[in-house]
Amino acid sequence: MIAFIIRRTLVGIVMVIVMIFVVFALFFANGNPAINQCGKYCTPEKLEQTTQLLGYDKSIPQQFGAFVSGLVVGRDFPVDDEYREQLIENGYENRIVHCAAPCLGYSQSEQKTVNALLVKAAGPTISLSIASFVLWIVFGVLIGILAAVYKGRWLDRIVVGATLVVYALPVFVIGTFLLQYVSVKWGLWPYPRFEPLKSFADLGPWIIGITLPALTLALFFMAAYVRYTRAFVLESMSEDYIRTARAKGLSERTVLFKHGLRAALTPLVTLAGLDFAGLLAGAIITESVFNYQGMGALAVKANNNHDLPVLIGLVIVGAVAVIVMNIIVDILYAYIDPRVRVTN
Repeated sequence: MIAFIIRRTLVGIVMVIVMIFVVFALFFANGNPAINQCGKYCTPEKLEQTTQLLGYDKSIPQQFGAFVSGLVVGRDFPVDDEYREQLIENGYENRIVHCAAPCLGYSQSEQKTVNALLVKAAGPTISLSIASFVLWIVFGVLIGILAAVYKGRWLDRIVVGATLVVYALPVFVIGTFLLQYVSVKWGLWPYPRFEPLKSFADLGPWIIGITLPALTLALFFMAAYVRYTRAFVLESMSEDYIRTARAKGLSERTVLFKHGLRAALTPLVTLAGLDFAGLLAGAIITESVFNYQGMGALAVKANNNHDLPVLIGLVIVGAVAVIVMNIIVDILYAYIDPRVRVTN
């Protein structure tokens, strides 16, 4: 098992390196990125200065080497050595920004490192992701089990019909309805505002502020997971080992939870891991509806400002999350389903 974990980790590291190279090539090898970071009133002189300060005047291999070096040991901005020396000589050391490793770059429009922007935006997005994940996993799996147990009855038909309706609704429609009617018009829930969770005393305000956005993001996935769970449970309950367990006189509760549900959870783990890692796409819409200044809002702003370093940082963070979740899912397989064993 340890050898398997080491192998999967090494493969994940190689995938991260390849991903960084591909992302860098897509964003930086296609023209001069300084054009989009020069500002609204960009002149040829200002463009040349911006290109030099950000290091875009170097060759592509040199730029990639500097980017990778920043990920390992950090970087200083402006990247031009001569300009930094001039700033030091003139007493403007405070204009030199040090970006600690892993440095993802510097945003010229925000005048901050990408790391600082991501750290600031990570709180709302992580809170929203975790809260929505818990909601859709707990209620999606439970409702799916109920639908499978009562297959063909009125409860099953209501659940299947409701999930079809919810799954067909766009995220922004659900979010707008919850915000405008549940919170504003009907006053059933306080207006959602993000409250950082710094201590146990902040738990109440945090739950109040995160509930409607998390429910908006969770309902779409919850509808899908109800159908997934129902299908997987029904499939596992028709296997031969389930009939053997029933023939031994085991109770239906034991057969369902000890044998059927454990096998049905294996494909759900794969789906849940990948969906959790890919929540950034859904967070973009949800954070826009509820005005949450998280990574989704940062992505929209960076796209509007053509801020390539921030976009690269977001893509790399999202890709690393997907790779890490894949490794975690592979490791969990051996513990969830006894039929799946990792041999060293």
